[in-house]
Amino acid sequence: MSHEQREFEALFRETRGPLLGYLTRRAPGEDAADLLAEVYLVAWRKRAELPPGEERRLWLYGVARRLLAEHHRLAVSRDAADREAGTAGVLRRGADDDRRDVAVRQALDALSDLDRELVTLTSWEGLTPAEAARVVGITAGTARVRLHRARGRLARQPALRALLDDPGGAATTAPRPALADALRP
Repeated sequence: MSHEQREFEALFRETRGPLLGYLTRRAPGEDAADLLAEVYLVAWRKRAELPPGEERRLWLYGVARRLLAEHHRLAVSRDAADREAGTAGVLRRGADDDRRDVAVRQALDALSDLDRELVTLTSWEGLTPAEAARVVGITAGTARVRLHRARGRLARQPALRALLDDPGGAATTAPRPALADALRP
């Protein structure tokens, strides 16, 4: 095995878990695994151009983000074609009746795409605001301001406030890290 292959394998081992989590929170599980494979395919093809050190991890998040955007565009086109053909009876994403998950999703959906991505990258993926800024292609200062404002908007969401105030709500069945962190202004 060459040095290049060993280095790539180490990158894969270090980043596959966090990247799969990132993709799974944004796409159905079977699609997330396929998207993860595509992320590493792109990385392998561009291995000579990979940034050095810690920037590689952020570069991989950026690739995953772009692949997800394309995946969602195709899903929307597919859903429109299904509706046109009269075959859209089943949701592609699993319908989750959990009120906590629904409330969080609705609150996040009220944010702009960029603000939602910043909030989830920092709260769910554990990136710093500066790292999240590099992933989405904005300055660190802009990311901090947008995060502050987005968290303020989330904190004013009545459904989320009720979940945080409900002892059986957010704290007991948390499939995603730190709901309270996402609401912290």
